[in-house]
Amino acid sequence: MPDVILFNKPWGVLSQFSDREGRCTLADFVHAPGFRPAGRLDYDSEGLLVLCDDGALQARIASPRFKLAKTYLVQVEGEVSDTALAQLRRGVVLNDGPTQPAAAERIDTPPLWERDPPVRFRASIPTSWLSLTLTEGRNRQVRRMSAAVGFPTLRLVRWRIGPWSLEGLAPGAWRRESVNLPAQAKKATRRPAPRRLRPRL
Repeated sequence: MPDVILFNKPWGVLSQFSDREGRCTLADFVHAPGFRPAGRLDYDSEGLLVLCDDGALQARIASPRFKLAKTYLVQVEGEVSDTALAQLRRGVVLNDGPTQPAAAERIDTPPLWERDPPVRFRASIPTSWLSLTLTEGRNRQVRRMSAAVGFPTLRLVRWRIGPWSLEGLAPGAWRRESVNLPAQAKKATRRPAPRRLRPRL
């Protein structure tokens, strides 16, 4: 039975275990030999990162072909409009092609921890929050999508990946859980074609 590690990645931490430039990495927080991150989370993003000790499970989580839903809490510049939400739900066109439709909702300010460093915003412009659920995994996709509909991202927190969430995890904390993988479907066995008997003469 494989295990996963659920890690609440702080802002300014690389989603890898080493860095030639001496920046903060997973090795500064997670001490579990054999575990590797399933996918990545940008240096300037926060939230849930899943680490695995099983290659098949790692692929199931990270590969877009399995369409594992990932939910992000996004603070944007400006009061997000119904028009922008409708665009996100339909999918938006980015420079690498159109996105799949996303589940997008306007939400109240979530009870998150204070970010270190603090979020920079302009006092003259309000901010708002939305929940965005994707089944893709393009580079900086959430930030590019919010910018494409006119609301630049100020803060990005990944809250959920499939069945796992950040519930109960402080920034920099992690917990280990066992996973019951679904049994692989048995390959159907083809019965050999019946032999044709030659009629006796």
